[in-house]
Amino acid sequence: MNLMKFLFLILMVTLSIYLMPVRAQDDEEPILFYQMEPLDDSLFIKIQEEVFIDPPDPKAEIIVDLRDAANQTISIKGTLYPFLAFTPETRAKITTFPFKINLQEAINLGSVFTRVIERMRFGKLFSPPTVTQISSTLHYINPFFQIFGGERFGFSIKKDVGMSIGSGTPYTGPLETNFVEANFHILGFWGGLFNSIDAMTDLKEENNHNILFATTGMQLGYVIPFGNFLEVSYTKVLDEASTSEIERWRKNEVRNYKVKILTDSYFNWEFRYPISILGSTRAKFYVARYLNEWHIGYTGREMSLAGSTFDFRFDAMPSSDIRQPQYVVEALVQKIAEGYAFSAIAFGPSLIFSNTSSGSFGVISIFANLRLKVGTSL
Repeated sequence: MNLMKFLFLILMVTLSIYLMPVRAQDDEEPILFYQMEPLDDSLFIKIQEEVFIDPPDPKAEIIVDLRDAANQTISIKGTLYPFLAFTPETRAKITTFPFKINLQEAINLGSVFTRVIERMRFGKLFSPPTVTQISSTLHYINPFFQIFGGERFGFSIKKDVGMSIGSGTPYTGPLETNFVEANFHILGFWGGLFNSIDAMTDLKEENNHNILFATTGMQLGYVIPFGNFLEVSYTKVLDEASTSEIERWRKNEVRNYKVKILTDSYFNWEFRYPISILGSTRAKFYVARYLNEWHIGYTGREMSLAGSTFDFRFDAMPSSDIRQPQYVVEALVQKIAEGYAFSAIAFGPSLIFSNTSSGSFGVISIFANLRLKVGTSL
């Protein structure tokens, strides 16, 4: 409980920082050397299209240097372009861009504590999602593939027809389940099969009492055709676990903490609200009931804050028919590699908090998670 109070305090402090007023740049000295915060995807794409970058990256690192009137340049992911290479309209949007990170700022002894906060811009804390994200037939199209849990990687074969695949369930964290799935989508309907890869859970050696085990089964789903806000689905186990599998998996149980082994069938639903937060290219809040377990959470891709681009996911499972309540927290940082991997790869820690095998509340799973971006965001 003390840990929960501490986490609540941290959340309140963070929110108070978010709500602090930010001084308008109009009252400051002109900024001539700055990085553009990736909070306007359409402008970032237009800038790259004008210098024939294909495909454009809506989260590219763009640095503008207007200090020398005779040699003004723009650096896009490390490549220099003359400022005059862009149209007058685009140059005007670049110079008046409101979300600038000043690269000429003065540094003092207190900057080690204040520099990140001073660079934060919250003018685009919330903004509407894209048309694809609110579509009941195209929402599954998702260029992000994540190793453990999270939204499914999905691609369109032709218009409203496509496929999706995923490792773990949409709500699980690292090393939490052996569940993998592949689905076919058409006009808001989807169906597919799930199976198991035990290597995903065999890597974990401690606190294995809260694992979700799957065998083989099928699933069907439908997104209500009034926007992408409500999805219902049905999960059916086709191959029940064998006696030897049940005995092997239940060896992980301690005290009254039990593993969950999928059996028979389940009716599922998810109510979600797609939204863009901190310039994210894909994000949503959700409440769901999945496999007889409740989930409340948020997931966001490519959020921008103080010059950094990152993914963030939080999932709370407050109630389950078998397992202990748990909380998944995950932060994946982009811009850690060079070349095409600059925006394609994000890497970072993923943690699960719950009751440990000793009976106290703490971290029961911690592992590095990786996501790949294939193509551009929609």
